[in-house]
Amino acid sequence: MTLNSIGLNPEKAKDLANDLNDLLANFQIYYQNLRGIHWNIKGKRFFDLHAKFEELYTDANVKVDEIAERILTLGETPLHTFEDYTSHGKVPVGKNISQDEKAVQLIVESLTELLKIERDILDKSGDANDEGTNSMMSDFITEQEKTVWMMKAWLS
Repeated sequence: MTLNSIGLNPEKAKDLANDLNDLLANFQIYYQNLRGIHWNIKGKRFFDLHAKFEELYTDANVKVDEIAERILTLGETPLHTFEDYTSHGKVPVGKNISQDEKAVQLIVESLTELLKIERDILDKSGDANDEGTNSMMSDFITEQEKTVWMMKAWLS
């Protein structure tokens, strides 16, 4: 078996890049959801949530770039159109959400979907001996599980 320039099976690398493109598309939807709730949040918890949502969308923006760069590292092209994002979307789309509990629930639901995609990629990247993707997914999962826990604690 001939390996690619980073030592991976080319077919497995291509499959992982395709899965990462699904993740990228869904992260872009999540990011846009966060921007929307950041802009539109109202109520007595405005100041705390407005700042928290900005923290989350800033982090999501960094992760989008990391995912796209990993796709490029694997030798493929990252998705980059809204049409691509919506056609791959599994994350719920939040529209005109201004109520605090609905906004936080949207984050929980979005991260739940992202975690499913990431766990699938984690499994496949381990099988492909792709430590770069594996490490990225492991880090994302750890952070997002904590965020889900915190958001659910806030909701209770």
